[in-house]
Amino acid sequence: MTDRTAPSPASDSLAPARPTISDEHWDVIIIGGGSAGLSAALILARARRRVLVLDARQPRNRFAPHMHGVLSRDGYSPLDLVADGYREVRAVEGVIVDARVATTRAIDDGFEVVIESGERATARRLIVATGARDALPEIPGLAEQWGRGVVACPYCDGYEATGRAIGVLATSVPGLHKAHMLRSYSDDITVFTALAGPIPDEERLVLEARGMRVETRSVTQVIADADRLTGFGLEDGTTVPVEVVFAEPALVALDEPLRQLGAERADSHFGPWTVVDAFGRTSIDGVWAVGNSASPAALVPLAMGSGATAALAINGELVALDVAAAAERVAAAVVTS
Repeated sequence: MTDRTAPSPASDSLAPARPTISDEHWDVIIIGGGSAGLSAALILARARRRVLVLDARQPRNRFAPHMHGVLSRDGYSPLDLVADGYREVRAVEGVIVDARVATTRAIDDGFEVVIESGERATARRLIVATGARDALPEIPGLAEQWGRGVVACPYCDGYEATGRAIGVLATSVPGLHKAHMLRSYSDDITVFTALAGPIPDEERLVLEARGMRVETRSVTQVIADADRLTGFGLEDGTTVPVEVVFAEPALVALDEPLRQLGAERADSHFGPWTVVDAFGRTSIDGVWAVGNSASPAALVPLAMGSGATAALAINGELVALDVAAAAERVAAAVVTS
């Protein structure tokens, strides 16, 4: 897939000078500056916690020109949302640095993070918001259409496909459910099943009973007119017209920081994924995972909510530690008086 990097909000002329991240022991380091990480950073910084966000600027949805289903931001650019988040976090003294994390490890008073330049930073608590990436099938032209003519999420892009010729590129039998989700948007749906292997007769008959076509021939290329998707070329040389394709990419967890720390993982529909509780806590004391790092199916609103939830839990812990330390000092003073 052609890679894209989010334009850096740090390039704005009003952005603060890059700090030396090793100069202090931060309250919280957040790895990842997408919607989940920035949501956590905003709440923690507003709680007057010293927060450092380390962001490689590669949010999963950077390929899409618009996002949908986000209250008050429907149709908004996901990269503009990140840029807004940068400004809001910095406005309350949160620190954001463009950096890719190389290693993470536990230390006596929290965690140490080393970025690719070799610079080190430490913190009392750690949030991992590195998310995931989509691995598309190797079909010529498919990656070039990713985020435009080729998408994945019916909740994100189904409404915009209303009345259009929809293709569903299934890579598994369970993935056929996506076609059923899309049926309410269009009467013109073709389900391409070659990548999924043999389809049970009952599954095929149900799709056809709902007015969808099942195409078993392999897709060999994407047909486009300039940048506009127009169809799929098949193995026998024929072309099936489609205007938008809903694919089933494999989701790959970008969980290296969590695996380095030894966080527990469990099997999910998307493969092994980090285990978290309702607040985003991992099995490693002091480490949280949010957004797609915690829930592979989380849409932007859910990712933002998970960041906020983790931030509230972390600040609650830090307040409790501050209160306990004060109580110890009071008790010690009483004993010595």
